[in-house]
This record gives sequence, structure tokens and C-alpha cells, in this order.
Amino acid sequence: MDGEISAAELQALLDDGEDVRIVDIRSPPAFARGHIPGSENVPFQQLTTRIEEFADADRVVTVCPHGQASQQAARLIGSFEGFSGRVDSLAPGIEGWEYELASGEETESGITAGEDGPDAPF
Repeated sequence: MDGEISAAELQALLDDGEDVRIVDIRSPPAFARGHIPGSENVPFQQLTTRIEEFADADRVVTVCPHGQASQQAARLIGSFEGFSGRVDSLAPGIEGWEYELASGEETESGITAGEDGPDAPF
């Protein structure tokens, strides 16, 4: 993990069109209720089996509810042998995101906002 990034810093990167992969590690139902536009949902429990997906990323920002579990996710991605980019954790988590959220999008599991589904601890 390279460090933490504030919501304002991440929004500035997005506004500037920087190539940033935002990895939201919350459960699919939580992701469907609201997430940073352009982010991808990779639940924390799936991260180790999907980590190779990030090998070619120049910059990754991990997101969780309050910025704690995303630190663990950032460390995990940063320690992956095939990853050579920068990885940060969103310091305030999704709860501290003061900007527009996307919601109601279908996730990989097919669960959309408003549907019942298993909630992970994140």
C-alpha cells in the first residue's frame, strides 16, 4: 500500500481523467445501493482469487465503508507479485464520499438495488 487518499484528491483525479481503477470491496447489495461512479465491485472475500485482474493497473484506489478494511485490501493488492502500480485506500471510506454516487446498477452477482441479498460485514 502506498498510502491513503482523500475524497477530494480522488475526485480531482477523476475530474482530470486520470486512469484510476476504483475497487469497492463491499458486498454486492451495498455496492448497488450506492457507489463511486466508475468503480468496480470486488467483494473483499473474492479479492485473493481475483487479484491478477489488477496486474496491469497503474493506479488502484480501494473503497470500503469507513476506510479501514480498504487499507487491508490495498496492502493485499500492493503485495501481489505481478502488481507494480500505485495503490491507495480511500481514507474516509464511502461514508466520507461527498460527491455524487451511482446506484441501482446491476452487479456481477445480478443483484440490483432494492433486491434482497446476503450482506457481507463490509
